[in-house]
Amino acid sequence: MKEQLMLVRLDTKYCDYLRTCDDKVPYNHNEKELRPFVGVLFRINKLMYFAPLSSPKPKHLKLKSKLDFLKIDNGKLGAINFNNMLPVTKKNIIKLNLDKECLTKSEEKYSKLLKEQIYWLNRNDEKLYGRSKKLYNKYINGTLDKNIAKRCCNFKLLEGKCKEYNA
Repeated sequence: MKEQLMLVRLDTKYCDYLRTCDDKVPYNHNEKELRPFVGVLFRINKLMYFAPLSSPKPKHLKLKSKLDFLKIDNGKLGAINFNNMLPVTKKNIIKLNLDKECLTKSEEKYSKLLKEQIYWLNRNDEKLYGRSKKLYNKYINGTLDKNIAKRCCNFKLLEGKCKEYNA
């Protein structure tokens, strides 16, 4: 049976630790909104990876999907930033409960967006898996376009740091 993709948040202390090793590790929240760092959880080879999601922005409608950037529903539902994907274990993630009661209109709107994103991602999981694995393999093999490689986290280094942190 096919594994369902799920949305999670990352433990802030874990992200802070990884950032001491690789400055491309994104911050766990947007300073303006203090919105949690939400992403999709999936596997590459036998490792769990987290790829951050981006909320929809007008620029997403104009940008082209690239190896490290996938528009969700042509950008209407945001995007996934594969260049910032991070290795994780179950200890580093916080599962999102998308069925909990929302207290404000803003929470309700954000919850609806997350539900639409994960629905689209699960229906298009082959795009997600194909893109993430191709990016990962090209990065590891040193065959990735230099402009894209400059934007990427150091996956191998972070895999080692993930093991260290969670030992």
